[in-house]
Formats: sequence, structure tokens, C-alpha cells
Amino acid sequence: MPVALKRSLSPLLIIFYGLGTILGAGIYVLVGEVAATAGMYTPLAFLIASLIAGFSAFSFAELSSRFPKSAGEALYTQEAFGHRMLSTTVGVMVISIGIISAAAISRGFTGYLDVFIDIPDWLALCSLIISLGLIACWGISESVTTISLMTSIELFGLFYILWVCGDSLAELPARLPEMLPPWKTASWVAVFSGAFLAFYAYIGFEDMVNVAEELRNPQKNMPLAIISCLVITSLLYLAVALVAVLSLPQEDLAGSHAPLALLYQQKTGSAPTLITLISLFAVSNGALVQIIMGARVLYGLSSQGWLPKPLGRINPRTRTPLRATFLITALILIMALWLPLVTLARLTSFVTLTVFACINMALIVIKGRAPKADNCMIVPLWVPWIGFFISVTMILMELTTQFFLT
Repeated sequence: MPVALKRSLSPLLIIFYGLGTILGAGIYVLVGEVAATAGMYTPLAFLIASLIAGFSAFSFAELSSRFPKSAGEALYTQEAFGHRMLSTTVGVMVISIGIISAAAISRGFTGYLDVFIDIPDWLALCSLIISLGLIACWGISESVTTISLMTSIELFGLFYILWVCGDSLAELPARLPEMLPPWKTASWVAVFSGAFLAFYAYIGFEDMVNVAEELRNPQKNMPLAIISCLVITSLLYLAVALVAVLSLPQEDLAGSHAPLALLYQQKTGSAPTLITLISLFAVSNGALVQIIMGARVLYGLSSQGWLPKPLGRINPRTRTPLRATFLITALILIMALWLPLVTLARLTSFVTLTVFACINMALIVIKGRAPKADNCMIVPLWVPWIGFFISVTMILMELTTQFFLT
């Protein structure tokens, strides 16, 4: 009898799993890069990015409740359109998102590590990614417990920054007009370009559906976890973006590779030792979740017979897909050594929005055939329609923006 994945994750663990990947991929690394594009409009860019993600998050919530399986996006596409090649393509795109995203996060790790020690980036990247790959091989309960601990540290770090810089919010009423762009094309191009980059910071809730076979009562717990993660991260991101632009000159924030460490140092005058350590945990955590997700999608595609069977083989001792995990880890390392952070983040956002457009359309088709489903979360039909429209619009806007910039 084939060895199956172990259904051992509680609702709390899956929320921490989701928060780990969203937070690790986001504010710790990208707030400076978004500020370089959007300037004082950075909080607005993050707010728009949360709305872009929100509609698709609700679509994922319903689909994960209807079809609680690994390789979720590919399965949803198959259920809607019944086209194996399209479903496999979507699955491979999801794996690509995980690989590129983890590579981007790992590049962010080197920026914070430079605060402590000056070692070649390639050595830091190799050490980090190989270590995380070994943790992912260890076991799902062990891996997610590790993720939960690191996520707790991440949350503490963000609340600590808000506490240290909270007095800056007193300036918000006076400086709010600076954060609202005039009705000029150039200003809104900057906002939406920043939102496209900030959208990367919300990537992660869709990763959660790929551990559905390891979650207890996924029909109920997965939608709840997805929505909880999106609400928590949206509030935290907006708050941190506000204190960042209120506390630092725009040129300093935009030029930093370790933005939260700089924010702490400028505000307190002290060495940013603690926040830098927390940031290292945060970005490591985000990369670990992406390795686990990518391996689970490979497993799911293999178990459906859409990719070679060996990739779906589960190790009987660890109950994890070791070959898939090794492959994902190697590909992440190659991408991290090859491309810079902003390129990786924009590429991740582009591919993710393409997948979101496909998944929203898949839900529209599925709801047309079966509007209701027993014991499942159901969202109104207009939710996936808006999610589809927003995803396609953001893709077209980014393509247009990059065309004019080049």
C-alpha cells in the first residue's frame, strides 16, 4: 500500500504556517523597494495590494473547501476545465512561484546578514537554502512547528518596530495629504507600480491550500485560516508602512537592503542587533514554507499522474516527498544565485497574478455548474469575477508601465 501524507496539522498551526510565508516574503524585505517606487504613497500601495489579494483569497477559500487536496491550483483548474495540459501548466506555474519567491526571500536574507558579518553572498545563500531544505525533509509536523516558532518571532519583531516607532503616528493627520496622490497619471503609475511590487508581500495564502491533505478537517479549517492570515497581515503591513514613511527620509528608506533594521537604528540610535536577528528568522521562515509548498505541489501533480511518479514518492520514515524536496531546493538555489531581489519579486508577482486569474475563472465555471456544495464555504459569484478582473488589470498595467519605463 502506498505511503500517504500525514494528516497532523491543527487550525492554529496552519494559520502560523500561512503567516510565516506571507510575513517572511513581505514587509521585512520589500518595504524599502516599494518606497523606491511609490515614495510617500507606499502605505496606499500596500493597501491596494491587499485589496488585489483579498478577492482571490476568498476564491481560494471556497475552492480549498470544495477540493481539499495537494496541488490545489492544478486540481481546481482540472475540475473546472477538464484539460490536463492546462492543469499541469498551472501546477508548474505554482511551483515556479514558490521557487522564485524563495529565491527572492533568500536574497533579502543576505542584506540583513551583512549587518553582522561580511561574507560572500553565494556562501550565505548556499548555507541558508541547503539548511532549509534539510528541515523540510525532516517531517511536516516538525517543519510546521519550526515555522510556527519562527512566525511567533516575526510577529514579535513587527510589533516591536511598531512600539519603537509608534510616536511617529502622531504626525499622521498633518502628513496625510503627502500620502494621497493627486489626480495625475505619473503619480498613479507610481502607486500601482508600487502596489504590483507590494503584492509580492501578500503571496503565501495560496500556498496554504497545498498542505490540505495534512490538515485536520480542511473543509472548515482551511478557509478560516486563509481569511485570518490575510486580515492579520494586511493590518500589520499598513501599520509598518505608515511608521516607515513617517520615520525615515524617503531616500534612506528606498536605498536600504535591511529596511526594518535601519528604521530601528534611526529611531533609537542603537545598534539594530535584535531586529536584525528577528529579520533573519523572518526571511528564513518564508523560504522554508516555499520549499514545503513546492514539494507538495510536485507530489500532488505526480499523484495525479501528470508528472513522473518518482517525484510523488513519500519516504516511509519522514512521511515527506524527499525527491521533490531535493529538486525544489536545488532550483531555488540556482535562482537565488542568478537574479537580483527586485527582478525576482516582480517576476513572482506577475506569475502569481496569472495563476490568480486562472483560479478565479475556474471558480466561476465551477459555481456555474454547482452553485452550492455541502459542508463547504460559499462566496458570492461576484467575488471571483472581481478577482479575475483585478488580476488581469494589474498584469496589463504592469506590462504597460514597464514598457514605458524601458
